[in-house]
Amino acid sequence: MLKEEHEVAVLGAPHNPAPPMSTVIHIRSETSVPDHVVWSLFNTLFMNPCCLGFIAFAYSVKSRDRKMVGDVTGAQAYASTAKCLNIWALILGILMTILLIVIPVLIFQAYG
Repeated sequence: MLKEEHEVAVLGAPHNPAPPMSTVIHIRSETSVPDHVVWSLFNTLFMNPCCLGFIAFAYSVKSRDRKMVGDVTGAQAYASTAKCLNIWALILGILMTILLIVIPVLIFQAYG
């Protein structure tokens, strides 16, 4: 009879002398920075007290430029300033609109 010998490998650490290879994949998490361009454009066209809407639009464009370059910190800083200016432009624009409606009505009631 023929004898067959089988070598059984013990499971465990690999037996090759080469160091283990590893691959590292860097996934760049792109944080979404809102640049508020549409809001700034709206405030520029419709509610622009003291040119706040226009200034907010300029900061929004700067924020978009910084985002395109890859400067997330700069984009966030410009976007934050644009947001603040947009809020003030909106508040002042609404107050001015209300006053432009209320004051003539009160004058008309007093003298009408």
